Formats: sequence, structure tokens, C-alpha cells
Amino acid sequence: MNIIKNQIDDLNYQVTIEISKDDYAENERKKLNDYKRRADIKGFRKGMAPLSLIQRLYGDQVLYESVNTVLSDALNNFIRDEKIRIVGEPLSSADQPELEWKSGNDFSFKFDIAQTPELTFEVSADDKIPYYDINVTEAAKKEMKKNMLQQLGSLQEAESTKEDDYIVADLDNGEIKAEGVYISLRNVAEDHRNVFVARKAGETFQVNVNEAFQNETDRAAMLKVKKEELAGINPEFNITVVNVKTFVPAEENQDTYDKMFGEGVVKSSEEFEAKIVERIESNHKQEADYRFSKDARDYFLKKADIALPEAFLKRWLVYVNEGKFTAEQVDAEFDAFLADFRWQLVRGYIMRKFDLKVEEKDKQEAAEAFAAYQYAMYGMGNVPEDIIKNAASSVLADERQSRQIEEQVEDNKTMAAIREHVTLQHKKISEDKFRELK
Repeated sequence: MNIIKNQIDDLNYQVTIEISKDDYAENERKKLNDYKRRADIKGFRKGMAPLSLIQRLYGDQVLYESVNTVLSDALNNFIRDEKIRIVGEPLSSADQPELEWKSGNDFSFKFDIAQTPELTFEVSADDKIPYYDINVTEAAKKEMKKNMLQQLGSLQEAESTKEDDYIVADLDNGEIKAEGVYISLRNVAEDHRNVFVARKAGETFQVNVNEAFQNETDRAAMLKVKKEELAGINPEFNITVVNVKTFVPAEENQDTYDKMFGEGVVKSSEEFEAKIVERIESNHKQEADYRFSKDARDYFLKKADIALPEAFLKRWLVYVNEGKFTAEQVDAEFDAFLADFRWQLVRGYIMRKFDLKVEEKDKQEAAEAFAAYQYAMYGMGNVPEDIIKNAASSVLADERQSRQIEEQVEDNKTMAAIREHVTLQHKKISEDKFRELK
């Protein structure tokens, strides 16, 4: 066997592996005998068919397997011995010679191999990254207080409608009558909403429901008919207001405090304001942490200045995604792929530098946090622990989701290490200015 290495540049190699008949002959012989031992051919007892028949039936397959076994071992050993930080996998070279698959022949294989550069940057106090301390403004406190009281609010009777109110109404076009229908004025088309405003219980007015309620699913539900029946319905309806409902925020009192925070936790408007500030600061910290992660990522990507074998990577992406993405599609997404790939290299380097590892308990905790967040998105807080754990197990059982969880944990550990070792340049900033940051 002969291996010829042609190093094209720091990141790209072309490797030629020449395999002679002596390199694979013994492997071929053993595989033929193994096929013979397992062959169940009509007219012969199992394992007793002549080797010449086995050769004729399975020789091509055995040759291919034998040569590729030798080739795979040679290629893997070469990559290991040369300490190549391989990208993707070796690809057959464009100038690969035509092969004649015949037992006893010599074979020559050419591969393109690419590697990533060796990273050597430091992470220390000399690295200065901004961390934004967002001011808590009176406007923010007022808005948070309003939102918190609205969360515990309720629908109450009102004298007349405003733009964000509700009415309970009867609809009648002479053929169809729908009684006791709840209508949110926010769901009425904007150019028809004024027709519904300033209405009182007992008033009747005419509306084209096709124009006022453009969502067919909602309109069918409102008229209490099937969606496919809408086309045959006269859209001119008389709407009679039965009563008006308006959303009223909860009053600021002890009962509301107890519902929000638990009995006796907050006992005064001053303590309520302190809780509001606490919640705003928590939100600001999450936003500031996210911004720090973005800035830290950008900072170390620039510092690492990673060159990549881009032409090879495009070929490899097309190859591994054959049938899924075209070369044009790969090209369109290539810049985003490079940015993500570079960060994976930086993250991996920092993980190794500080001996950081992802343990199973880390993944479990992250999966449980993800599951709890999903339930919270649907308004389900305080979900029992066993349900959260079962949901987390389902997440980790899915290969794609499990990998995403692992990458999230790696990101979190990497950012924690960065924060511990770099200098944070604290900058006070208003909420408006923070939102304007690119």
C-alpha cells in the first residue's frame, strides 16, 4: 500500500491511497470462505457449495467489501496519524481515476480532506465586553403595574362600547337568527369598528357581516353555521345589543396582592411597588444577559478569526444533503452556516480550555426548564413535578431536541466561563436606548 499526501494549503489536502492486490487478498479470501460457510444454495448442503460457485455469485460484492475495508482503515489511520482536525468527511476527488473492479487488480483512490485551523486565543481579564445595566423608569413601573392588574381583571357591565370592549348581541337577517353572541370589537375589521362604538344595550344597527368579520372560521362560529354554508347566506344582518361588557383591571387591594404573590407576602402599595421593580429588574437582567451573550459571541468570533475551507464545506454540504437541498439552496444559507460553524469551534475550544463538560444532570435540568417554559406559554403554571419530568424525558428521547438541549447547555456553560474570566464593562442605559442597540 502507498499513501501520497499533497497538502494544498493549511486547511486542504489531497490524499492518494494506492492499494495492491496483496493488501486485500487475505481479506478477500476470508470473506469468500465466510460467504461459503453461510451460503444456503439449492442442490448443496449448507456450507458445502464449491468455492468457484461462491466466487461467481458473490465475488464482486466480496471484492468491493474487501477493498473498502482496507481503504477505510488506511484513511482513518492516516487522519489519526497526521492529527488532522477533519471537517465533515473525506470526499472523492474530482480527478478520481476510473476503476475496474476485478479481483487481482490494483486500485488507486483520491480523496479531498479538509481541516479546521488550530485555535490558540486566550480568555482573560484583558478581554473587555460591555454589560448593560438597564434603568428602571417610572414609565416601566407604571406599565408593569397596569399589566399585572389586568392579568387579574374581569369583564364587567358597561353603559356603552369603546374600541376594545365586548358586546353580547342577537344577530338576525330574516333567515338566520343567532342569539347571545359574544363579539370582541377588536375582532371587527378596522374600517367597520366605528359602527360598533358608543352602542348601548337595546340598540339595533345593520352590518354586512362578510365585511365586518373577515375571518370565515370566526364568522361561521358567530352565526352558528358550518363554514361551507357561509356563501349562501345574506350578509346583511341586524345586530341588537343585549348588553355591553368591558374589561376592568383588578383593584389594588389586599385580596389582589394575595392572589398575585400569596397570602400576606405583600401588604402595602410600597411593597407592591418593590415587587414590580423586582420583576422589571429580573426581566432586564434576562435581556442584558442575552445581549451579553450576543456581544461575547461576536467578540470571540472576531478574536479567533477562524479561516475555513469554504469551497470544501460547500461540496460537503451538498453531498450530505443530497436529495434534500440543491447547491443553490446550500449557497443561499452558507453564510449563516459558517457563522454557526465558527461559533461551534469557538465554543468547543472554550469548553476544552476550561475543562467544561455536559453531564446528564445538566441536560435533564435544561430539559425540565424547557418543558416548564412550554407549559407556561399555554398559561399552565405550577405543573406537578412528575409531569415536568415526563415531558423532559420525552424531549431528551428525541434525537434532534436532545442535541438542541445539549447545545444550549454548552452555550450556557461557555458564557458562564467567559463572564468569570473577562472584564465586564458595566454601562447604565435607558430601556429605550437599550432597545435601539443593534
